[in-house]
Amino acid sequence: MRPMPRATSRIGSGTDCRSEGIVLGRIRYICPLLIFVLACATPVGVKRTNEPAVYRAVTASALTGDVPSPFARQFLQRLALAEQFKRRPASAIEAIRCGLGGPDEHDRLFALAELSFIEGRRAHDQRHFMAAAVYAYAFLFPGDRDFEPSPFDPRLRLAMDIYNRALANGLRAADGEHIDLSPRRIALPFTTLDLAADRFGYDGYRLSEFNSVDDYQIRGLRNDYRKPGIGAPLVARVNEESTRATNLWVATRAKVPVTAVVKFERWREGFGGRPMSGRIEVRDIDMSPTTAIGRLSVPLESDPSTALAYNLQGSPLWDFEIAGFRRGDFDILGRKEEGRLFFIAPWRPGRIPVVFVHGTASSPARWAQMFNELQGDPRIASRYQFWFFIYNSGNPIAMSAMRLRENLAAAVKQLDPEGKDPALRQMVVIGHSQGGLLAKMTVVNSGNKFWETISKHPFETAMLSAESKNMLRRSLFIEPLPFVSRVIFIATPHHGSYVAEDFLGRIARRFITLPGNLTKIGMEVAQLKLVDAARATIRIPTAVDNMDWGNPFLRTLYSLPIAPGVKANSVIAVKRKQTLEKGNDGVVRYTSAHIEGVESELVVRSKHSCQSNPAAIEEVRRILDKHAGIAGGT
Repeated sequence: MRPMPRATSRIGSGTDCRSEGIVLGRIRYICPLLIFVLACATPVGVKRTNEPAVYRAVTASALTGDVPSPFARQFLQRLALAEQFKRRPASAIEAIRCGLGGPDEHDRLFALAELSFIEGRRAHDQRHFMAAAVYAYAFLFPGDRDFEPSPFDPRLRLAMDIYNRALANGLRAADGEHIDLSPRRIALPFTTLDLAADRFGYDGYRLSEFNSVDDYQIRGLRNDYRKPGIGAPLVARVNEESTRATNLWVATRAKVPVTAVVKFERWREGFGGRPMSGRIEVRDIDMSPTTAIGRLSVPLESDPSTALAYNLQGSPLWDFEIAGFRRGDFDILGRKEEGRLFFIAPWRPGRIPVVFVHGTASSPARWAQMFNELQGDPRIASRYQFWFFIYNSGNPIAMSAMRLRENLAAAVKQLDPEGKDPALRQMVVIGHSQGGLLAKMTVVNSGNKFWETISKHPFETAMLSAESKNMLRRSLFIEPLPFVSRVIFIATPHHGSYVAEDFLGRIARRFITLPGNLTKIGMEVAQLKLVDAARATIRIPTAVDNMDWGNPFLRTLYSLPIAPGVKANSVIAVKRKQTLEKGNDGVVRYTSAHIEGVESELVVRSKHSCQSNPAAIEEVRRILDKHAGIAGGT
């Protein structure tokens, strides 16, 4: 057998030696370079970034996306469950839950709350949402002071938000839209939850159609005044249930903000697989801004701004503006009268009423911006309650003012028949445009002056039917309401509107249809023949007529002084780049809105609808601060 040939070494050859030298030489230069590169890419290090990116990373959570917060991610990484949570989230959650009861329970509870929330949203499973609420509740209220989260722990606010959102999703009705607050048994991933419910009412009203405000985004309001705390902020529909006097004033179509809280009991036993229980509470934060949980008094979450916007979404108030101007008997509130006072929340004893009175071809909806800003101010909201007057703005001003006075008097009498609430006797009436003229008619004494613009004959002996005489007496012979202590005029045409005097006013008059009873009154007054000619008195003047400076009614109203002891303030709109002497807001001249004897006058650069102007709102806020004696009010 022939031996295998031996491998021939090339090292001895001159050519091979030169090649090797070249390779070794290159390695000599490459090695330092490799060491340098490796030194710059160490397994652990840092790289420069920017501040917004860092903040986004540390504040990301289940509430902003599908990525857990750094706190929950840390726990997943610590237990080597990060990949498992991506592939089999329910098993990863169960693995964390099985470790409850140890020294790291507090951290586990937070991680369980957030991860369960993510799983509930991913799987569209209410069981996981309600589990998230239970875990968050246990984290927030462990029942042991040693385990209560520090007020400086960023997880505190995040856990409360998870509880609030998880609660709303966990209680969602089968239709996916409403929130079901009825008692029932709910299956959780680890046990069963028996929910009881307090019998909740709304100061004599029944609430229904609960919706989560987190399902909606506000539009049209400048600010969203959300009040942070615990609980699912909801909006509910008011339904009449009792015979209490307040039912005459709260609109049954109103949507009101409330807060739902579930207080869980025996949750530690539930984590071990035994049944647990909870109780649903519904609170009106306007009356109960906090709830007791253990030894703590916890503020309630609420969003009155979203409730307001929800109220006005598709509201018939918008349709009323033109229809109520054109038709004197047009009705949207279910009471056949030309003008009505209404509340959007029950009467609050001890709080001063602020009454908003809208202008021509308008409605209470136009006060939304100002109302939202005022109710969002805790100083104002805790001292005042807000009422609204709606009226057919094409009707004679005297008639609309009569409705306003009578509604206010009836409300005060029914709500406080014994006169025990002094706050009701500090009422503030705020009127915009024509509404300002109505407001003035709550604080003047007319004597016979209005009647004398119609007839020089004594009223009591005038040949009029009892019905006509009754209407004229209530409309034309007025005295100051003793409970109105301040009026605020906003863009009010005390000297008339130049629009009412030109061709636009003449056209507008033709579109107005007055109530039938006024036609009868006009004919009876005409038959008196006590003014220049019967023909001139047959047509009852519309509100547009009343705002013409040539109309004797307006001149008479202007001449009447405001009652002693009543404060008055003016907010006047003038368009930009106009002098005050020649300025106007597109409807009312400055010289018409300006009157002497007011406590203050503020000119805002705005068009006529200045009740939404920030400067006008801040002026009203300042006036209300002063009126309530709030420190700093000037």
